Amino acid sequence: MSEALLYSFRRCPCAMRARMALRYCAVAVEIVEVSLKAKPAQMLALSPKGTVPVLNVGGQVIDESLAIMRWALAQNDPEDWLLKDDPAAQGLMAGLIEENDLVFKVHLNRYKYAERYPAQPMEHYRAEGEVFLRRLEALLAQRDYLLADHLSLADVALAPFVRQFAHVDREWFAGAPYPRLQQWLERFLASALFTGVMAKG
Repeated sequence: MSEALLYSFRRCPCAMRARMALRYCAVAVEIVEVSLKAKPAQMLALSPKGTVPVLNVGGQVIDESLAIMRWALAQNDPEDWLLKDDPAAQGLMAGLIEENDLVFKVHLNRYKYAERYPAQPMEHYRAEGEVFLRRLEALLAQRDYLLADHLSLADVALAPFVRQFAHVDREWFAGAPYPRLQQWLERFLASALFTGVMAKG
């Protein structure tokens, strides 16, 4: 297989999770850091919608982060991120990722950029996002990871967004009633997988 090419933006949560999956799966990939104010013509030719990440591998273009993660895991999944022998966990994983991507991301965006959404105060958007945080806190009651005794696709797909939510007001998050989620996030941010993809070239 020819080397893959990934158009990415270092701080974008969607790009983070795609980079982590590619790294975990040991896919040889050249990463092109994109300026969101001056997107390269080559990337726009592959994916006119102009959002990162965009993966080009062997002429196949994948421009959704979750699809990139699943493509990578289809190549190699040494630690069973897909929980292939647990259909119930797979269903829960799909639901968690869908809730993150379709609901939590909306609240996160409004919380982070509350000045753009003056219809409600910042605290309102934070409270809406907390519905998801409480669900994650409950899942972590029995184990260190969301769905298994090791990382799964759910942990890696969600953590960049929880990180962004936590960083909007770090003091608030540190004092919020989510001790297991705080520990989960701290472990994730200290992991070799995360620090590896966030290292500046």
